[in-house]
Amino acid sequence: MAALRTLLLLGLLLSARGQRRRPPPPQSALEKVVAQEGLSLHQLSGKWFLVGIASHCSYLAEHSHQLEATTVTLTILEGQSLAINTFRKLDRMCWEIRQHYLSTQAPGHFVLKGHRKSSKVDVVVGEADPSSFIILYYQKGHSISVKLYGRTSLVSDAVVDKFEQRVRAVGLSEDVTYYFPTYGFCDSTDEFHVLDETKL
Repeated sequence: MAALRTLLLLGLLLSARGQRRRPPPPQSALEKVVAQEGLSLHQLSGKWFLVGIASHCSYLAEHSHQLEATTVTLTILEGQSLAINTFRKLDRMCWEIRQHYLSTQAPGHFVLKGHRKSSKVDVVVGEADPSSFIILYYQKGHSISVKLYGRTSLVSDAVVDKFEQRVRAVGLSEDVTYYFPTYGFCDSTDEFHVLDETKL
């Protein structure tokens, strides 16, 4: 009888343990970011200057003294996807890098696809004043970075403060924040210096 009671208790314990829910996975830094509300993407069209970036990227850390002035031309495509054309120097030659940020169901959220599924990058428009600045978040795997773009190569101190607050909010610091040169921009390039990632 005692053995039967022990078996019944053990069965109840096992079934209760089986009913316990697993804790949800920890929230990623990007999931905590609220996309800009009520933003018309068409207002973001045109030319932007890369002002600053915060990232744990080892390449940035090693080459922070060699950052090149960078501009981006943003075009809205059908389906609210974005065409991003980046102009910057590589080995003292001007290059154009073409990318598509594909729209997702969530407003202000995009996906940049690479060669492999693991190289997918999630992008969020965190905050923007279409006449002045835009702050974009990028997450690849568990690594997050934040970029500040301006309509001019120089932005106000108030905008820089906003950017640095956003950087700290996702666990990055000023030690991994880099600002880009305000001179030496590329305006165009030739057909032999185009990296077209839209065809991947």
